[in-house]
Amino acid sequence: MSRDMSVNNSDYESQHVHDVYEKIAAHFSSTRFKPWPVVDEFLKTLPPGSVGLDVGCGNGKYLAVNNSVFIVASDRSRALVQIARQHEPHSAILADTLSLPHPTSRFDFAISIAVIHHLSSPARRIEAIRSILRTLRPSTDRSRGGQALLFVWALEQKTSRRGWDQGDDQDVLVPWVLKPDPAGDPTQAPVTYQRYYHLYREGEIQKDAIAAGGHVVKYGYDRDNWWVIVEKREVKV
Repeated sequence: MSRDMSVNNSDYESQHVHDVYEKIAAHFSSTRFKPWPVVDEFLKTLPPGSVGLDVGCGNGKYLAVNNSVFIVASDRSRALVQIARQHEPHSAILADTLSLPHPTSRFDFAISIAVIHHLSSPARRIEAIRSILRTLRPSTDRSRGGQALLFVWALEQKTSRRGWDQGDDQDVLVPWVLKPDPAGDPTQAPVTYQRYYHLYREGEIQKDAIAAGGHVVKYGYDRDNWWVIVEKREVKV
């Protein structure tokens, strides 16, 4: 089921992303506990003392991967931020990816895992990447710039249970079935919520990263996702 193009992008995301995650936060968090290998490696190879961001942190499962770095996490879901705050000494704040409240050119790294695909237009997805890149230190002739690791759902999932592939609709609604509390009302029925995703074609996330002003360092495919590492380059005038 594709998105209703007659509805304002922000309103659509509120209905099919933000409101949904607020309602399913506890159940969602219980299913998200094991770091993905590419993210794990990215975080563990950072220099000790690095300071970075986790944009769209969910329950904060990546905050505990490397105790030698400090992460400021953020999410649009107040309920998920409350869960992420348990991972001290890191911090977690309520923030919108399109309007991050962080200073410009200060951070050594950023991750944004399974977030950008929830934005419902090409312009908003590119702006989200631009917003993340803005916070990173630019590279110079003497030092590497801050890098961001981005993960998005792939269209090419023909071997997964979802079965999407080339030729399928890239803008879809994906159900999340929230079962009632076993200790609660036995007559209560499960509730199904529909989450919006943009399924990225091969090469599309690299193009969006370049359009946002980033330099693509590395990219790949992992667990039905496309991922890219993007570096912020110094703008010479």
